[in-house]
Amino acid sequence: MTRLESLAATDSSSIRLTTLTHGGGCGCKIAPKVLQEALAGVSSGFPHPDLLVGSATADDAAVFRLNDQQALVATTDFFMPIVDDPYDFGRIAATNAISDVYAMGATPVLALAILGMPVNTLPLAVIRRIMEGGAEVCRAAGVALAGGHSIDSPEPIYGLAVMGLTDPRHLKRNDTARAGDVLVLGKPLGVGVLSAALKKGLLDAAGYAEMMAVTTQLNTVGQRLGPFDAVHAMTDVTGFGLLGHLLEICRGSSLTARIRFDHLPVLPTARILAPQGSGPGAIERNWASYGHEVSLSPELPAWAQRLLCDPQTSGGLLVACAPEAVATVLACFHAGGFPEATAIGALEAGHPQVGVE
Repeated sequence: MTRLESLAATDSSSIRLTTLTHGGGCGCKIAPKVLQEALAGVSSGFPHPDLLVGSATADDAAVFRLNDQQALVATTDFFMPIVDDPYDFGRIAATNAISDVYAMGATPVLALAILGMPVNTLPLAVIRRIMEGGAEVCRAAGVALAGGHSIDSPEPIYGLAVMGLTDPRHLKRNDTARAGDVLVLGKPLGVGVLSAALKKGLLDAAGYAEMMAVTTQLNTVGQRLGPFDAVHAMTDVTGFGLLGHLLEICRGSSLTARIRFDHLPVLPTARILAPQGSGPGAIERNWASYGHEVSLSPELPAWAQRLLCDPQTSGGLLVACAPEAVATVLACFHAGGFPEATAIGALEAGHPQVGVE
């Protein structure tokens, strides 16, 4: 039997993908402070007049104007397994990548796969199931999956480069919020807490179902919010946690955010596990990067800081909208299948920072 035949015959159900990596999901992201230092002084190329969004504001995707009615939205996102099931891993990774286009208020149309696999150790059936999971999500989103690129990698990696389209007038950025805006969060927090418990074998079936429901839910509501003039800014909450991505809005818009911890939607199992200390190492890395820009009420529970910094994989949209539009925005979320979407705070004039009460 050849090596390839042996790998093909291996029982794929015995493979635990999360044991093959040092991290998983959006918790793999380089810490914000480290990334900022690494990019310092790196040229972003010449200032093209049609580049509407580049790297300056750490937005979810790049945007290039094609004409007065159309702009191209482009992003790439990939990571190591957050779950052991290969099909589920593919679904989560694809959903997460497509979310960046929705976060710009755009419609995704085309994707290319990014695949890095330890081909000498991982059964071919496992690799195939990962790609099948990603393809299924692309079909559900109406995105053409048109190929991609693969490499032999010591750790399994999967994701997508995704392109979308939008009217430039409907583009939603993360640096255009206004004082007085209300903040709306579309999905509950706690994915990182649950993924860490899963890797340690401490997550039960109910917790796994919660995590899968959130991480495989496409943020399609973003493309419906794009045309709303009263939605001033939008992003999605991923590897830097709620605080990290909210601070990107605050810095880009030169505003202060005030949020209520008791208003935050939280996954039921994460609400149990977070006080027990469950969570990935990225929590501490995130806080070390931006904790100096955050003010926490002394009345908050001890585990609040960890949840606020918890890296979300395929997390919810974070919307800054005019107060008079909150009911409409929430109705759009709820009608789109996001029942836990809720207002969590507001923005005001002031130095870029976040206060949590």
